[in-house]
Amino acid sequence: MTDFATSYRTDLAGSLRVAHVGASVRLGGWVHRSRNLGGIVFVDLRDRDGIVQLSFGTDWASAEVIAAAAAVGVESVVQVEGTVVLRDAATRNSEMGTGEIEVRATGIRVLGPAVTPAIPVARGKGEKLPAEELRLRHRYLDLRRPELQATLVLRHRLLQETRRYLTDRGYLELETPILTKPTPEGARDYLVPSRVNPGEFYALPQSPQIYKQLFMTCGFDRYFQVARCFRDEDLRADRQPEFTQIDIEASFVDQEDILAMAEGLIGSLWRTAGQDAPEHFPRMTYADAMERYGCDRPDLRYGMEITDYSEAFRPLAFGITQGALARGERIRGIRIPGGAAWSRKQVDELEVLAKGAGAGGLLRVRKADGKYDGPIAKFLTPETEQALGLAEGELALFVAAADRISNPALDRVRQECASRLGLASPDDRRFLIVTDFPMFEQDPATGALGAVHHPFTSPNASDMAAYPDAPQRWRATAYDVVLNGLELGGGSIRTHDPAVQSRMFALLGIGDADEQERRFGFLLEGLRAGAPPHGGIAFGFDRITMLLAGASSLRDVIAFPKTTTARSLFEGAPTHVPAEGLAELHIHVGER
Repeated sequence: MTDFATSYRTDLAGSLRVAHVGASVRLGGWVHRSRNLGGIVFVDLRDRDGIVQLSFGTDWASAEVIAAAAAVGVESVVQVEGTVVLRDAATRNSEMGTGEIEVRATGIRVLGPAVTPAIPVARGKGEKLPAEELRLRHRYLDLRRPELQATLVLRHRLLQETRRYLTDRGYLELETPILTKPTPEGARDYLVPSRVNPGEFYALPQSPQIYKQLFMTCGFDRYFQVARCFRDEDLRADRQPEFTQIDIEASFVDQEDILAMAEGLIGSLWRTAGQDAPEHFPRMTYADAMERYGCDRPDLRYGMEITDYSEAFRPLAFGITQGALARGERIRGIRIPGGAAWSRKQVDELEVLAKGAGAGGLLRVRKADGKYDGPIAKFLTPETEQALGLAEGELALFVAAADRISNPALDRVRQECASRLGLASPDDRRFLIVTDFPMFEQDPATGALGAVHHPFTSPNASDMAAYPDAPQRWRATAYDVVLNGLELGGGSIRTHDPAVQSRMFALLGIGDADEQERRFGFLLEGLRAGAPPHGGIAFGFDRITMLLAGASSLRDVIAFPKTTTARSLFEGAPTHVPAEGLAELHIHVGER
């Protein structure tokens, strides 16, 4: 008997091994495959632990039992009884955990007959999966696939390790409300109408940010939550409208305290999944990341760093570069080893990427057979060629523009080049902590300030003192944890001084005291009541699970995910609500 033993079964099918030979067992599960060879019927029985082969033969099973086994349909739920035996040496399957044994079944009972499944669960070697939309529509079948079940089991193990790690370090798992007040946190809120308060709305939380800060003012100096969060934003493979976040906050800490805890947690999760992570992660400032890689989550598995070639181009009589330099812009570019062999079409494809990111185009030059070649080669002087320093076979690509344009363009080109060259091995794990983010970003058209992280992040105190009237120069005490170009999590030290917090609101355009109280009064009151220094971090748990499971999409690690149009195909949400239901919520929808 095992811990899974019930009145229906003694063991899990996938747990049986050579040590069970001779044991009488009772199993329950789904029919994965069946094969009728005339004198004997084989059935592969599947449960959450794996698959075991059942054999129904005339030497040990009755004709009625064999007939029932032959008739049962795939994906039907059955209960079987039998004896564990060794397989013949010639029939053992080293690819299965149960491949050395089988169960000689003496009885079978159909508990849940299945109609022909809409999509197959069992697949042969090389057989492709059905289209994702079809799989999401029939998620109850898709989730039976062993690979998806293994992913959700891993998700469970990672959750339990998160709870263990943080609990062992004094963090308390506390819950925050799901129905909250709308607040600006960077994305659109999902709104919920109040029936008992006509015309008023709750918001589903984008994060528990304000509540976890209030926990700090309450004296709960170490908090965590496996939090459900909701953001009404455009989706992609690594983003969902509802997602799970490992949310952490602590009092009487500085940035280094939080980052040390974060490194430890990440290392523990990676070990849980059977992978390695360094004890400490390298650090890089935001300014350095943007200068060298064009993005704040750089992939360090390969080089091709961005270089400023402005001075090399300054003497050249080339209109595009001269115009950019005259406007105070720069000429920056990357060098691609072996890129000189790429065709015109392949290079043009890179230019399309750059233009899609906002650049006007790419300047290009290559070195082949010892000579510089390309559209701008004729403008190059020997001094410029020396400054560029291309090696034989290298291709250089440049963007002449302001940094806000060249950064995303060169980032996309760099990533595509690395992909083409096969430089981004998934087995090469390069963790990174990025620090010193800007506190604000400034709209180039209006000059208005917006929070880069969120309005509750503490500005760098030395920057505030040095540039009191130039907040656009302030750095934030914010930090991100990055792995191979993906953000795993981010956080900051928070503003615990109510006067500073009020000033942050004013800089963001919420200057009126009454407006601040209306929108954030509950936070400001908490800070005025005495707030300790505090900070935290939040990790995208779905993304972490995706990486550790080797999945390509968040949808593969979430039991019932949404599509890229935020639809749940399984149950058909969202859907229209009858007029009487809307009327009860004091909502009227006009004709479309």
